[in-house]
Amino acid sequence: MLLLRSLGALIFAASLVFAAGSAAQTPPTDEPPVTDAARAQAERQATQPLNNAPVWKEVRSGVPQFTSIPGRETNVLIQPQGQTWRSFHNGEISVYGGWALVLVLLVIASVYWIKGAIELRHPPTGRKLLRFTLMDRVVHWTVAICFVILGISGLIMLFGKSVLLPLIGYTLFSWLAMLAKNLHNFVGPLFAVSIVFMFLQFVRINFPSRDDWQWIRHFGGMMSDHEIPSGKANALEKVWFWGGACLLGIIVSASGFVLDFPNFDQTRQTMQTANIIHAIGALIFIAGALGHIYMGTIGVTGAYEAMRYGYVDEEWAKEHHELWYNDIKAGKIPADAEGDAGVRQKPA
Repeated sequence: MLLLRSLGALIFAASLVFAAGSAAQTPPTDEPPVTDAARAQAERQATQPLNNAPVWKEVRSGVPQFTSIPGRETNVLIQPQGQTWRSFHNGEISVYGGWALVLVLLVIASVYWIKGAIELRHPPTGRKLLRFTLMDRVVHWTVAICFVILGISGLIMLFGKSVLLPLIGYTLFSWLAMLAKNLHNFVGPLFAVSIVFMFLQFVRINFPSRDDWQWIRHFGGMMSDHEIPSGKANALEKVWFWGGACLLGIIVSASGFVLDFPNFDQTRQTMQTANIIHAIGALIFIAGALGHIYMGTIGVTGAYEAMRYGYVDEEWAKEHHELWYNDIKAGKIPADAEGDAGVRQKPA
């Protein structure tokens, strides 16, 4: 009996030794492999303790490493292209974009100082033409209000650290930046939808015509005392419709959706590219909008009232959109057509 117990103990001990040897030779499959950086780091620690250069060199290389978290780019701890994006975003875009907006404002101020507002050459008649319907104005003002909110909030996020932070301090700027970010994120989709409605509402009056070239050649007559005849929308308004509301509207909306909804599994590189496109497109959009706002408010007397109330004086229509006025007087535009309802008195 003693002999059997001793033999069993020897067999059990031999099995333990064999199992331990097998475990030492075969590493677990879920452990990360030993990389060259790890070996280099171990060697470096022997001669230069606390020097982690080999590890961080491999981390910053952007090469995918081991991770237990599934997903795109979860195995890349640091993306080196992010430094390039940050440098370009905070450098060229912020500097040149900011000065471009300042230059546009200076040009507008100079034009107003030299030429002043464009006034009617003859007294108003008191007879009113319906220029914009209620739906025209609702769509236009929805786009305009959304654009102003997005423009101001976007400028705060782009230039706030350089311009506002030194003036108002960290506490106030943090609250302002948070407000701007949330407004930008939630108003952006509404702006994209309103752009679609604007296209559908105004596309019929913005198709190019043969008369537009004459308007462009003489720049609408801004340098003379006689404005070049145009339809309901002149050539500059058509350029702004197609190039601003349509082209730039699509660019900033599409890139904005990429930034606004990061849960569609887009990579960091995609987000950075969309951010650059969004910033450049938005700056060009704002620069053009400044000119549009100027012409629609203090630049041309009566233009703001047209979009606010819908009506313009008959003399205003004759001087600024003579071809449209002639079509109404000649009956080419039916008196009961929505949006071009002939001569009416402005409601009290």
